[in-house]
Amino acid sequence: MELEDQFRYLVGGYYGVNLMDEYPLKEYILKDIENYIKDFIKQNPINNFNYYEEHIKVKETVSDRVKLQDALLVLNIIKGPMDLVFLIKEKLKKYRR
Repeated sequence: MELEDQFRYLVGGYYGVNLMDEYPLKEYILKDIENYIKDFIKQNPINNFNYYEEHIKVKETVSDRVKLQDALLVLNIIKGPMDLVFLIKEKLKKYRR
């Protein structure tokens, strides 16, 4: 997987978690994801890649369903709380109907 794609998954996952208003501790998880993204950028500089532009593109063009799927990947990477994973899976089921 390309580093650019990994960055897009991380950003999508951030916004997927951000969609979970029913999770009371989402701000803490969002901060963990932000820190992970910052570390990712520091450790994996990509030449000729505009992180800000890609961030905006993911935020505005990726569907909520895909953002939630990305959130599951990101939560697995950062070892996020399982109760949030279950909430996201329940929300994803609604998109399949």
